[in-house]
Amino acid sequence: MKLFVVWHHKKARTTLYLCLHYFCPGRLTFPSQIIWLPCPVASGWITQMGVTSWRSESEIFLDMTFGSGGHTRAILQKESDITLYALDRDPTAYAIAEQLSEFYPKQIRAMLGQFSQAEALLMKAGVQPGTLDGVLLDLGCSSMQLDAPERGFSLRKDGPLDMRMDGGRYPDMPTAADVVNALDQQALASILRTYGEEKHAKKIASAIVQARSLYPISRTQQLASIVAGAFPPSAIFARKDLLQRSTHIATKTFQAFRIFVNNELNELYIGLKTAQKFLRPGGRLVALSFHSLEDRIVKRFLLGISMTERFNLSARQKVIQASQLRSSYENKEGDSISRAPLMWELIHKKVLTPEDQDVQDNPRARSAKLRAAIKL
Repeated sequence: MKLFVVWHHKKARTTLYLCLHYFCPGRLTFPSQIIWLPCPVASGWITQMGVTSWRSESEIFLDMTFGSGGHTRAILQKESDITLYALDRDPTAYAIAEQLSEFYPKQIRAMLGQFSQAEALLMKAGVQPGTLDGVLLDLGCSSMQLDAPERGFSLRKDGPLDMRMDGGRYPDMPTAADVVNALDQQALASILRTYGEEKHAKKIASAIVQARSLYPISRTQQLASIVAGAFPPSAIFARKDLLQRSTHIATKTFQAFRIFVNNELNELYIGLKTAQKFLRPGGRLVALSFHSLEDRIVKRFLLGISMTERFNLSARQKVIQASQLRSSYENKEGDSISRAPLMWELIHKKVLTPEDQDVQDNPRARSAKLRAAIKL
């Protein structure tokens, strides 16, 4: 049995498309009855991998990033004998999930909450640990959020400087405007450096502090202009993406404040731990990320590398570590002590990225990275 993975990419938010065999391989006849989830875009690419097991009974899935429902909708259109829990922290996405559940009342269960609330929500819904067949995480900001100026995520569209993925659910939760207007210069620089990997963090933080001393910073394009004003005109679009296209100098600044406001990296780690707890042995985790900070967390989690380690391991070190983790050793008293075994088997050894032709066909695919693993 072979597995085919297809990605299609849309706007700044890449959407993942997987053959349903990824989660329940063997259910369909290969290769004539491949089921895709979801596929609104024509271009894509295919990577072939091996899969070994499948289940004949009804599967239970968790889409931890429901968004506008593309993944969930495509699965349900093709496979009715499943239960799918649709989680999202965004009230707008939750409303879409509830509407979709009217068409699939026996299959879909809408849940509103962050990754850190997923365990309690699953338990409340009657889902026991070790029972899920598949978990999908499609990380980052959705196209639906980016395309809504009133949400304040995009520097290309003017709107209130909000950036809260939870919307107005938590009135006391600080917005991006609260952050840029309240924190001192050192704290702002730390956010830009840590979450935006911005090498000019001090310069940008200084510009923000100087600007807010004259007037409150409350709009997205206002912040973008302040960042741009800290550099000569020639530098505003001097940065290049992977396709050597010009990108605005404030792009990393917006990323940094968005990640900070939504506590995205901590939430991601908690989400991965929850997925591990609720997946059955043999269940599959699929994570799609769009920048190095997200991918680093997913990679280290699946490989059992501590998040506090300064560097990732080399390929040789990974082999050595895996061997050590699966073996036992003698302590000073001569007792046999077994180290904790690895929790995941990687479906593919290396991260999957779009090929050159796919990126040329759809430039927004350029930063997508997919990792998938089977729970041991």
